[in-house]
Amino acid sequence: MEPIIHGVLLAFGLILPLGVQNIFVFTQGITQPTLLKAIPAALTAAICDTVLIVLAILGLSLIVLQFEWLRLVLIVAGILFLVYMGRVIWTSPAANLEGTVAMPAKRQILFALSVSLLNPHALLDTIGVIGTSAVKYSGQDRLLFSLACIAISWLWFFGLSTFGSLLKRIQIPSGIFILFNKCSAVFIWGTAIYLFIGLWQELQ
Repeated sequence: MEPIIHGVLLAFGLILPLGVQNIFVFTQGITQPTLLKAIPAALTAAICDTVLIVLAILGLSLIVLQFEWLRLVLIVAGILFLVYMGRVIWTSPAANLEGTVAMPAKRQILFALSVSLLNPHALLDTIGVIGTSAVKYSGQDRLLFSLACIAISWLWFFGLSTFGSLLKRIQIPSGIFILFNKCSAVFIWGTAIYLFIGLWQELQ
């Protein structure tokens, strides 16, 4: 039970904080006309997390960290994408909240891929925390640890979509959701600024 409990607690600790991934998946639950139409975002995010977790546990991520230039490229790409993502969310029309101009499935998948794989925080958390924590286990214990982390990821993202969809059904005024979009955009831009400042200080 130790590797399972360890995996569950660790995955929850990494996934709970408000991040770009969580914001996007939750927003799709709100803006899509039905929960089913929000599945592409949650499914893509869960699959991306699964791939990152597996790579980290297999040790391939440790090889990536050895190349400083690659880490810097990931951070710069992540900053640029966060700025773009914030703009898209900020300018989202109120019509989205009624499900009339909802993001199509292909665009959901592309955005979910981007916020999952171009997010430096997600990459470094998965590589630096889950990857190193898995080192203490071997054989069946490592498998159980991996499955626990993956299971939490899938439950979390589908839970976020469901929660967003349920909130919309409560008939909360659309102005609340517009405000949520604005706050989400500000948070995303704040994350980009934080990463830029860290990168600037590192390069000095």
